[in-house]
Amino acid sequence: MAIVDLGLGLVITIALILIFISGVTIIQPYEQGLWIVLGRYRKRLNPGFNWVYPLISEVIRMDLRTQVLDVPRQEVITKDNSPTNVDAIVYVRVIDPEKAYFEVVNYHVATISLSQTTLRSVVGDMELDEILYNRDFINTKLRDILDEATDAWGVKVEAVEIREVDPVGTVKEAMEEQTSAERKRRAAILIADGQKKAAILEAEGSKQALILNAEGIRQSKILESEGERVSKILVAQGESQGLRILSVGAVPLDKKAISVLSMDMMKKMAEGQATKIIFPMEISKMLNQVGQYLGASTEVPEVGETVDVEKIVGKAEDILGPIPNPEELRREVEKIEEALVKETEETVMAGESLKEKAVSDKSDIHIFKAEEEESSAEPEGSPEE
Repeated sequence: MAIVDLGLGLVITIALILIFISGVTIIQPYEQGLWIVLGRYRKRLNPGFNWVYPLISEVIRMDLRTQVLDVPRQEVITKDNSPTNVDAIVYVRVIDPEKAYFEVVNYHVATISLSQTTLRSVVGDMELDEILYNRDFINTKLRDILDEATDAWGVKVEAVEIREVDPVGTVKEAMEEQTSAERKRRAAILIADGQKKAAILEAEGSKQALILNAEGIRQSKILESEGERVSKILVAQGESQGLRILSVGAVPLDKKAISVLSMDMMKKMAEGQATKIIFPMEISKMLNQVGQYLGASTEVPEVGETVDVEKIVGKAEDILGPIPNPEELRREVEKIEEALVKETEETVMAGESLKEKAVSDKSDIHIFKAEEEESSAEPEGSPEE
């Protein structure tokens, strides 16, 4: 009898321990629990260790993390009667577990259904082009409307993103044709602009080449004229100095010397092949006039006496002036030649640089045309979603 009582007590103890353990509830950090006892809500259970009445209690776990809800694709008629397939993604988070459980049967399904109807309403009030290029506006408007509507369910809509906008049938084909035409138009404009710039650069290069060529011709003529001027000056200086030397040498001549020269001149005239030579009667007077013109003096000492020429006419350097020697003339000619060579080299270099620039500009235009042809040859993409 004692053994039976002992076994019964052990069974009861184990049963009580199991019942106690069944009342232990562990709530995770990202959850909150709703404790319901016999169909009546008691309180909210916070993360950590919690004990509830076993057998008569129910704990509902609510996930407080952000959840992603996929809004199914649906066909929407836009304001300009363009059928379009649209879908979206909604990011929600439970902020009031009691409302999320007691105020709505399933807040996931309710939020997705509300997103579909709201998306259809918002997109239906807009034209297709606005939908394609104003997604941020649509996302913001959907979020505000859904957040206000789900506030009664204890759910906060954090963000809404339009995932895809796909026009249907003929609308899509028309948009592709429009996109292709626009790309061709832009390519034609870019090619025309490139050709225009190339023509301008080529004309500018030709202009600069003509200017440099004319400048080179001008400089060449200037240097040539300068050389001729220097040559004429040197010839004139030589003739002038020759006359001065002749006048200096003629100073000490007297009448007898003039007579001797006259006789010598007549002798040379007689050496010609003429059979008859006629001299005028006044030939002697003419010779005397020539002697006076050359500076002959009629009052000089007799022939053979020493005459100090420097005392009579002065030093030769004072009379003739500076006479350039051959070395000075050679240096002057070399300077003129160096200036001409330098000017020619500058003209050639400037012409080559303009040619290189024109060639580079033409190559850039050819590369640009090739890129445009490649871009136009690519398959046409789908319109922007």
